Amino acid sequence: MEIYKTQSTIAKKSNWLLSMVVTLLVTIGVLFLLQGLSLILVIPLFQVSITEIIQVMTGQSTAPNGRMAILFIQGIGTGFGFIAATLLIAKLVDKADMGFKQHFDNFKFIPFLIMIFVILGGMMFNTLLIDLNGNFQFPSFMAEFEKMLQQKEAELMALTIYLTDFDSIQELMMGVLVIGVLAGLGEELFFRGLLQPKLHQYTGNMHVGVWLTAFIFSAIHMQFYGFLPRMLLGAIFGYLYCYSGSLIYPIIAHIFNNTFTIVLVYLGKLGKIDFDIEEVDQASWPVALGGLALLVISLKLFSEKNKPNLTHEKLE
Repeated sequence: MEIYKTQSTIAKKSNWLLSMVVTLLVTIGVLFLLQGLSLILVIPLFQVSITEIIQVMTGQSTAPNGRMAILFIQGIGTGFGFIAATLLIAKLVDKADMGFKQHFDNFKFIPFLIMIFVILGGMMFNTLLIDLNGNFQFPSFMAEFEKMLQQKEAELMALTIYLTDFDSIQELMMGVLVIGVLAGLGEELFFRGLLQPKLHQYTGNMHVGVWLTAFIFSAIHMQFYGFLPRMLLGAIFGYLYCYSGSLIYPIIAHIFNNTFTIVLVYLGKLGKIDFDIEEVDQASWPVALGGLALLVISLKLFSEKNKPNLTHEKLE
């Protein structure tokens, strides 16, 4: 069960629509504000202009400090943005206690070891979802819509490749900090720590809360051809939280997943391993099905080994 203790009027089940609208508006406002602040700071810190930043993001420039500048903007505007939005909404809007002490108290070593197998199983099964989603074809009458999605996907993939095409250990460490640590921490605090408990209470069903949050989590990344594998990861993170009563598990799992991918990309660039982030035809049915079995078994074992100490107060 999630930990989110509040009796605020706006957080009541009867006010679910107002609560969701306020959550959305506050989050957009915080992200927009911190994105703007990071754009101002990036000019003197990395000696780049706003024009160069825009050109880098559209693949029209290779400014020397461009990659570090974009990572800085992403770290402040998105990583810290989700952290700030979560704390602001919880404290000032919902007047809620997120129970951080309980999150640490509910974190145990044996379930942590089991969690590793949960994530490995999810990553193995996701190779199949990556292939299926990446090779999805729309019917002919939706050709223009498909073309638009493919164009957007190509633009985002180009930016992803640029951001992870590290030229030094310093850039790699910056990538791990921003894409791994800050993204994992910020997104888990917001989606699993704040949004999922709300949706769980408003729908009255834990599984609906988990999967609806995972759907929104995947949708905000605006990548149709990576939607299914990202949604599965979001659901796994959600169940790790529900079964343990500790956000520490999904935070670590999210950081591990992102960092592992970054390291694979870097080792692939160095020629140490054969890895291409753009490749979608890498799935093996035996590996994928074995991963699914590992995921289900280890997640069940994870739930059985956890006895969270909860003082959750339901949203009325």
